[in-house]
Amino acid sequence: MIKNYIKIAWRNLLKSKYYSVVNIAGLTLGLAIGMLILLWVQDEVSFNKFHSKANTIYRVNSFLGTGQSRRIWNTTQGSIAPYALKEVPGIRAAVRITSNSGNIYNYKDKQLKEDNAAYTDPSFFKMFDFKLLAGDRNDPFPNDQSVIITQSTARKYFGDEDPMGKVLQENHKDNYTVSGVIADFPDNSSINYNMLFSMNICAKWYTGKDFWKSLDTDWGNFGYTTYLDIQPGTNLKQVGEKLLLIQMKNAPHIKVNVKENAYQLQNISNIHLYAADGSSTGMQTVRIFLMVGIITLLIACINYVNLSTARSMLRAKEVSIRKIVGAQKQQLFIQFIVESVVFFCLSLVFAFLLMAILLPYYNLISGKHLHLDLMDLRLWKVVGITFVGTLIVSSIYPSLLLSSFEPLKALKGKLSLGIVNASFRKVLVVTQFTFSVLLIIITLVIGRQLKYIREKDPGYDRSQVFSFRVGQMRSHLDAVMAELRSQPGIIAVSTSDNRLVNNGHTTGGVDWDGKDVNTMFVIHHFGMDEKFIPMMKMKMLAGHNFTGTKADSTHFILNETAVAMTGIKNPIGKRFKYQETEGTIIGVVKDFNAASFKERIEPAVIYYEPAGNSLYVKTTGKNAATAIAVAGRQWDKYNPGFPFEYTFMDEEYDNLYRTDQRSGLLFNIFSVIAIVISCLGLFGLATYTAQLMTKEIGIRKVLGASVSGIISLVSRDFLKLVLFAIVLASPIAWWAVNKWLQSFVYKVDVNVWVFVLAGIIAIGIALITISFQTIKAAVANPVKSLRNE
Repeated sequence: MIKNYIKIAWRNLLKSKYYSVVNIAGLTLGLAIGMLILLWVQDEVSFNKFHSKANTIYRVNSFLGTGQSRRIWNTTQGSIAPYALKEVPGIRAAVRITSNSGNIYNYKDKQLKEDNAAYTDPSFFKMFDFKLLAGDRNDPFPNDQSVIITQSTARKYFGDEDPMGKVLQENHKDNYTVSGVIADFPDNSSINYNMLFSMNICAKWYTGKDFWKSLDTDWGNFGYTTYLDIQPGTNLKQVGEKLLLIQMKNAPHIKVNVKENAYQLQNISNIHLYAADGSSTGMQTVRIFLMVGIITLLIACINYVNLSTARSMLRAKEVSIRKIVGAQKQQLFIQFIVESVVFFCLSLVFAFLLMAILLPYYNLISGKHLHLDLMDLRLWKVVGITFVGTLIVSSIYPSLLLSSFEPLKALKGKLSLGIVNASFRKVLVVTQFTFSVLLIIITLVIGRQLKYIREKDPGYDRSQVFSFRVGQMRSHLDAVMAELRSQPGIIAVSTSDNRLVNNGHTTGGVDWDGKDVNTMFVIHHFGMDEKFIPMMKMKMLAGHNFTGTKADSTHFILNETAVAMTGIKNPIGKRFKYQETEGTIIGVVKDFNAASFKERIEPAVIYYEPAGNSLYVKTTGKNAATAIAVAGRQWDKYNPGFPFEYTFMDEEYDNLYRTDQRSGLLFNIFSVIAIVISCLGLFGLATYTAQLMTKEIGIRKVLGASVSGIISLVSRDFLKLVLFAIVLASPIAWWAVNKWLQSFVYKVDVNVWVFVLAGIIAIGIALITISFQTIKAAVANPVKSLRNE
């Protein structure tokens, strides 16, 4: 019986080629894009959940500072972990991780720079489920000169040789022996490094003569990511409170406000999609993409339902004859369900082929490494949910409708499906275009916002400026800078101690007259020479810039926000202390943004540093290559054996928004495809409508109707539905885009013209879609139309 149903379905598919192509094309696009989106969503929500202890591992986040200067870090001091283990009940294990990047490693003739390395504790390999392929999990670092590398890193340096016991030289001086090989970190892991070194190396940096005597007692450096394995049932809030009390006891000179300051714990399963402050920016993006995926599938389903119900009149006689010869309603229902399954199976095959073609480009745009592995159960889970859900939504109603005809009326040509069926199709068309208009509006707003944050003035001129680390040329900076300035393609050269873009350096070690002794004020700090501010065209609002004299060693420049938040009135000449340096404020600079425009501009202090860690070079643009070559020669002269690396500030700035740009591009692509699927359905429906109206159009033309009148007649009802969809979609879109914009501190206004433009685009798309069939019907020879009827 089923075999017979499949055979009939196949014949109907071949008989109605146009209908079949439109339906299969829509379903194929819908299934392919829907599954790609769902695979992306599945990957995003799976981050860090592969650890067996995922439910009990927490990252410690630091909420320190008071008032408007309150800062939230996803890192802590290196001293938190040992104290937590000793003094906080319920802590079973602790792991610290801190970055070790930018070093050069040699093995024989191989010399490579490594920007993705870290120092960690031995407990790293017990807390997390990363697979150690070689080495001892209980003693991963036999000594402080040990290193554990990933499989990929091992192949990069040693090829097919056994890496165990091999020696890598760091920066041409320190030797590290490979004591273990770890499997490459999964793509869905927030922890991902190529090399791991012992935390004892960091401990040796402390001489005992500095302010902070050791790593385990340093409460000032928030450069460590700390993970705690906590006994189930432990009160997490109390753990955070105890950690703060430990800091207050061991570092009483760091003033904290118990009501505002805290250490808060965040489960490792949430850290990818939720920020340290609990904001759900990442999760919000996942929800938006999930919505687009579901909308795409629903639009494809609506196409199928619309075309199936629209063609029901053409199949009425077929169904009636089957009923007369004894077919039961249940059998007919099953037949049409099988027909839907055949359509979906064909569409699924084409969808897999389309996914295989699109996946490399999809990964390139999304920055992921998704694979179409037909043996992967996770893939079939997505396929199963998509296939079954879509099939149920799109096949039940058409099957019920087609199996419910009254045979005698159908054979006499008196069958009318009535107002209910026509109204149902109108509801579906309105729903479909409501989704389309919603996507158009969201696409327009996302595009405007991303353009706005890309082009908004950050308070400095970053164009044609590149920077590089000085390395060993630091003691020869005057000669290097003089050589660079003598080049015709170089406009200016300056030095800075900290990065201007994405600067994460903050301190609470500041003081001024009138400061509340019980508050902790957190401020960004930048070291610059006297050339930096004019080179970057940063605007001085009061006072003056550094002069390049020795007196500048006790001079400070604040930004507007710092002046406002400290409450210093008439700041020029007022006392200001930065860490151990007492000095005076000599200037106020206009606010500049050192982070992305998702964050509010924060207070900043600029101190004089004539021999910073980085050189900034501004070029004419046309001569940028020459300037880079000159800088490279100077680098090679003082840093032989180390590769010359530089970055343009525009690139650094764009990197702040790379994730948003990728998400925006993907959203645009998915929205366009969803709208194309809508157009396929509307095109098929317009074709069917024109076929049904062939006789009416012929009579009207014989009676003198014009071509424009006929086009208006056929198009009018569709355009009414589109207009209604615009009205429905607008308030929903307004709510959605305002919700998305909440993650940006600086954002565009959602103006009325966005909705008007989206409406015009939707109407234009609908007109273009239906115009081909309406014009074809309007210009057809009426004699031929009437003869065929």
